Amino acid sequence: MKNRYKSALFFALLACLAAFQLSCKEDDLDNNGEPSITYIRVTNPASSDSLLVGALQSNLIAIVGENLQDVTEIWFNDQKAVLTPTYITSKTILVSVPAMVPKEISNKMRMIFSNGRTLEHNFEVQISEPELTGMNSEYVALGGVATINGNYFYPPLTVTFAGGVTGELVSVTDQIIQVRVPQGAIPGQVTVKTNFGETKSDFWFRDNRNIFLSNDPFTGWWNQAYVVTKPGAGDPVAINGNYIRVKEVVSGWQWKEVAGGPPDAMGPISKNIPDEAILRPADYNLKFEVNTLKPYNNNLLKINVGLAKDFITDAYQWAPPYDTKGEWRTVVIPFEEVAASYESLGVKMAVNPNGYYTRLLFHGGGDLDADISMDNFRVVPKILKK
Repeated sequence: MKNRYKSALFFALLACLAAFQLSCKEDDLDNNGEPSITYIRVTNPASSDSLLVGALQSNLIAIVGENLQDVTEIWFNDQKAVLTPTYITSKTILVSVPAMVPKEISNKMRMIFSNGRTLEHNFEVQISEPELTGMNSEYVALGGVATINGNYFYPPLTVTFAGGVTGELVSVTDQIIQVRVPQGAIPGQVTVKTNFGETKSDFWFRDNRNIFLSNDPFTGWWNQAYVVTKPGAGDPVAINGNYIRVKEVVSGWQWKEVAGGPPDAMGPISKNIPDEAILRPADYNLKFEVNTLKPYNNNLLKINVGLAKDFITDAYQWAPPYDTKGEWRTVVIPFEEVAASYESLGVKMAVNPNGYYTRLLFHGGGDLDADISMDNFRVVPKILKK
């Protein structure tokens, strides 16, 4: 009995000693071992004096404070971050903001420590607003499915067309929206709205600006026989009135003028290219719609646009391959590439109040078994003023 009493007393003393030592250790630490955050900063040494109150998804940040070494979890809103032990010290933690979009937003960072303590800090995860880069085809009929490309398409979201009508969503991924074109949609910008922002497109749905070649009605020197006015069964559907269709074999180096003419033959439509595009081509795109029932896989289509004095045989060259497999697609060519092709041949674009020379010319190596339709040649701004 006496020995049992001594053992109990011994273990009690050990427990007291352990508690005393633990207390002494915590007392020896700054702030009695209580975790704290002093500030959060970027990890780039050159910008280490830049303090943060928020960061974008996936950004690496440095949490600076005291007694941080025992952290076991860090949460941003309702998303748990991945911790790397070698990036954790008593005074600093390096951690990436989770890439996943939070379902519940508190704008808080919550740290959990091995002893069960928690520490909260105000910190906003800055989630990008939608980014719209383009459409597979800017011309889609009522009830058809339009495909919008971009990024940060986080549901729930809405797509609103010019005219103030909202489309029915068919499918949504982070980078692609498919939406059914609603009744009442008119030419203009498209707006995508998520919980994290709202963005209007720089491109236009059914873009009808600055069209310089459309065949509505036919004008020019060449070649009215290629103009489709009433598509029949099996023909590409019309997307904006008449369109050009070349359905024949074009032999290698055959000279095949498809459409166009000088300004006086093209008429007022040849004046639709903005002066700003001629003077600052880097701010504009050349766009048109294409539909191939057979692949454009040989020969060469040479496009003249915005030329003040004459045609140029070898510029601009829109080279194959291109195959839309029977669907209309929008082709986008930076207009400075067109200008550069002229300049490489000694010609610089200049403003001409009387209009511009226009030509579509097949002229290249290799036979092409063509069945290609084209419409809505236009020069439009890359970015719209907000």
